[in-house]
Amino acid sequence: RVQVVESGGGLVQARGSLRLSCTASGLTFDDIQMDWFRQAPGKEREGVSAITRGGISKYYVDSVKGRFTISRDHNKDTLYLQMNSLEPADTAMYYCAARRGNYYASPLDPLAYNYWGQGTQVTVSS
Repeated sequence: RVQVVESGGGLVQARGSLRLSCTASGLTFDDIQMDWFRQAPGKEREGVSAITRGGISKYYVDSVKGRFTISRDHNKDTLYLQMNSLEPADTAMYYCAARRGNYYASPLDPLAYNYWGQGTQVTVSS
């Protein structure tokens, strides 16, 4: 059984930082790409950042470029999203999504992913 689990969300003041983590049990880490989406109330799910399995190619939505950094730790089989200089507009439920094989698109298509976590809430206060 595949299980994708995010952690690391919380309440932070504007200009603060958070680091999200994601693991996927039931899948071989090196075989899957894992990426980050977010969804704010009343808005569509948005692809935030992606990283190919080897870590060579990365994608960031324009609104987070220069502030967020995605990474993969192959020793810990974990995906990270380091979020710095957070803004109230970053407030959303953040989801980790996984799929087999590499995927690169701009913007990211949620339909390209087979496995999803339950999400972790990020709230940025002004």
